[in-house]
Amino acid sequence: MDINFKCPHCGQDLTVDASGAGMQIECPACAKSIEVPPAPPEKSLNVIMGSAAAKEDKHFVVPQHDKKKEVAIEKPKPTLETAAKETDKKVKVRTIRRSDCFEVGKDHFDEMVSSILEKIGEENIKAITPINYTHQDLATRQWIQDFGVIIVYKG
Repeated sequence: MDINFKCPHCGQDLTVDASGAGMQIECPACAKSIEVPPAPPEKSLNVIMGSAAAKEDKHFVVPQHDKKKEVAIEKPKPTLETAAKETDKKVKVRTIRRSDCFEVGKDHFDEMVSSILEKIGEENIKAITPINYTHQDLATRQWIQDFGVIIVYKG
Protein backbone atom coordinates (compact mmCIF):
# COMPACT_ATOMS: atom_id res chain seq x y z
CA MET A 1 0.00 0.00 0.00
CA ASP A 2 1.29 3.47 -0.85
CA ILE A 3 1.35 6.53 1.41
CA ASN A 4 0.00 9.65 -0.28
CA PHE A 5 0.85 13.00 1.33
CA LYS A 6 1.82 16.59 0.54
CA CYS A 7 5.16 18.25 1.18
CA PRO A 8 4.65 20.63 4.15
CA HIS A 9 7.00 23.18 2.56
CA CYS A 10 5.78 23.46 -1.04
CA GLY A 11 2.54 21.42 -1.18
CA GLN A 12 3.84 18.93 -3.80
CA ASP A 13 1.77 15.71 -3.93
CA LEU A 14 4.04 12.78 -3.06
CA THR A 15 3.54 9.00 -3.04
CA VAL A 16 5.87 6.65 -1.15
CA ASP A 17 5.70 2.90 -0.58
CA ALA A 18 4.40 1.98 2.91
CA SER A 19 7.82 0.57 3.82
CA GLY A 20 9.17 4.15 3.69
CA ALA A 21 7.04 5.37 6.64
CA GLY A 22 9.10 7.44 9.08
CA MET A 23 12.05 7.89 6.67
CA GLN A 24 13.67 11.25 6.03
CA ILE A 25 13.51 12.08 2.31
CA GLU A 26 14.21 15.09 0.12
CA CYS A 27 11.22 16.64 -1.66
CA PRO A 28 11.83 16.42 -5.43
CA ALA A 29 10.17 19.81 -5.96
CA CYS A 30 11.72 22.03 -3.28
CA ALA A 31 14.69 19.85 -2.16
CA LYS A 32 13.85 20.30 1.54
CA SER A 33 14.11 17.40 3.96
CA ILE A 34 10.76 15.93 5.08
CA GLU A 35 9.64 12.90 7.10
CA VAL A 36 7.31 10.38 5.47
CA PRO A 37 4.17 10.14 7.64
CA PRO A 38 2.99 6.77 8.98
CA ALA A 39 0.75 4.65 6.77
CA PRO A 40 -2.99 5.24 7.30
CA PRO A 41 -4.90 2.35 8.91
CA GLU A 42 -6.34 -0.17 6.46
CA LYS A 43 -9.98 0.45 5.56
CA SER A 44 -12.54 -2.19 4.80
CA LEU A 45 -12.32 -3.61 1.31
CA ASN A 46 -14.73 -2.21 -1.18
CA VAL A 47 -15.52 -3.04 -4.80
CA ILE A 48 -12.75 -0.87 -6.21
CA MET A 49 -10.07 -2.54 -4.09
CA GLY A 50 -10.95 -5.85 -5.70
CA SER A 51 -10.50 -4.55 -9.23
CA ALA A 52 -7.44 -5.22 -11.37
CA ALA A 53 -6.48 -1.52 -11.34
CA ALA A 54 -6.25 -1.50 -7.56
CA LYS A 55 -3.93 -4.51 -7.58
CA GLU A 56 -1.40 -2.78 -9.87
CA ASP A 57 1.95 -2.46 -8.11
CA LYS A 58 3.37 1.03 -8.22
CA HIS A 59 7.03 1.41 -7.49
CA PHE A 60 7.66 5.12 -7.12
CA VAL A 61 10.93 6.15 -5.67
CA VAL A 62 11.61 9.59 -4.28
CA PRO A 63 15.13 10.61 -5.29
CA GLN A 64 17.57 11.17 -2.45
CA HIS A 65 20.66 13.31 -2.94
CA ASP A 66 23.76 13.60 -0.78
CA LYS A 67 24.79 16.95 -2.17
CA LYS A 68 22.77 20.08 -2.78
CA LYS A 69 21.18 20.25 -6.23
CA GLU A 70 22.34 22.77 -8.77
CA VAL A 71 19.78 25.51 -9.39
CA ALA A 72 18.35 25.11 -12.91
CA ILE A 73 16.84 28.59 -13.14
CA GLU A 74 18.83 31.46 -11.70
CA LYS A 75 17.52 34.83 -10.67
CA PRO A 76 18.14 37.26 -13.54
CA LYS A 77 20.76 39.94 -13.08
CA PRO A 78 19.40 43.47 -12.58
CA THR A 79 19.05 45.65 -15.66
CA LEU A 80 21.66 48.33 -16.30
CA GLU A 81 19.14 51.03 -15.39
CA THR A 82 18.42 49.39 -12.03
CA ALA A 83 22.10 48.85 -11.30
CA ALA A 84 22.85 52.50 -12.10
CA LYS A 85 20.11 53.72 -9.73
CA GLU A 86 21.36 51.55 -6.87
CA THR A 87 24.96 52.80 -6.91
CA ASP A 88 26.30 56.12 -5.70
CA LYS A 89 28.82 56.33 -8.58
CA LYS A 90 26.71 56.85 -11.69
CA VAL A 91 28.16 56.54 -15.15
CA LYS A 92 26.32 58.57 -17.74
CA VAL A 93 26.42 58.63 -21.53
CA ARG A 94 25.81 61.61 -23.77
CA THR A 95 25.54 61.28 -27.56
CA ILE A 96 25.92 64.38 -29.72
CA ARG A 97 25.08 64.12 -33.42
CA ARG A 98 26.35 66.73 -35.82
CA SER A 99 22.95 66.91 -37.56
CA ASP A 100 21.40 68.10 -34.26
CA CYS A 101 23.81 71.05 -34.06
CA PHE A 102 22.69 72.94 -37.19
CA GLU A 103 20.99 76.25 -36.62
CA VAL A 104 20.01 78.53 -39.50
CA GLY A 105 22.59 76.99 -41.82
CA LYS A 106 25.44 77.22 -39.29
CA ASP A 107 27.26 74.20 -37.86
CA HIS A 108 27.60 74.55 -34.06
CA PHE A 109 28.88 70.99 -33.43
CA ASP A 110 32.31 72.05 -32.10
CA GLU A 111 30.84 74.70 -29.78
CA MET A 112 28.23 72.23 -28.48
CA VAL A 113 30.83 69.52 -27.74
CA SER A 114 33.20 72.01 -26.10
CA SER A 115 30.40 73.42 -23.95
CA ILE A 116 29.32 69.98 -22.73
CA LEU A 117 32.90 68.89 -22.00
CA GLU A 118 33.46 72.05 -19.92
CA LYS A 119 30.29 71.33 -17.89
CA ILE A 120 31.32 67.71 -17.26
CA GLY A 121 34.89 68.53 -16.27
CA GLU A 122 38.04 66.79 -17.44
CA GLU A 123 38.39 64.66 -14.28
CA ASN A 124 34.91 63.10 -14.80
CA ILE A 125 35.34 62.11 -18.46
CA LYS A 126 35.88 58.36 -18.93
CA ALA A 127 35.80 58.12 -22.75
CA ILE A 128 35.04 60.11 -25.89
CA THR A 129 34.24 57.93 -28.91
CA PRO A 130 33.63 59.24 -32.42
CA ILE A 131 30.72 57.68 -34.33
CA ASN A 132 29.68 57.57 -37.99
CA TYR A 133 26.07 56.89 -38.90
CA THR A 134 23.68 57.05 -41.83
CA HIS A 135 20.15 58.42 -41.71
CA GLN A 136 17.45 59.27 -44.22
CA ASP A 137 16.52 62.92 -44.67
CA LEU A 138 12.73 63.09 -44.33
CA ALA A 139 12.33 66.01 -46.71
CA THR A 140 14.44 64.77 -49.62
CA ARG A 141 14.33 60.98 -48.90
CA GLN A 142 18.10 60.84 -49.46
CA TRP A 143 20.51 58.85 -47.32
CA ILE A 144 22.95 61.12 -45.52
CA GLN A 145 26.17 60.07 -43.80
CA ASP A 146 26.99 62.01 -40.67
CA PHE A 147 29.16 61.85 -37.55
CA GLY A 148 29.03 62.61 -33.86
CA VAL A 149 30.58 61.67 -30.51
CA ILE A 150 29.61 59.54 -27.54
CA ILE A 151 30.85 60.89 -24.22
CA VAL A 152 30.98 58.54 -21.21
CA TYR A 153 31.42 60.34 -17.92
CA LYS A 154 31.00 60.03 -14.16
CA GLY A 155 28.25 62.25 -12.87
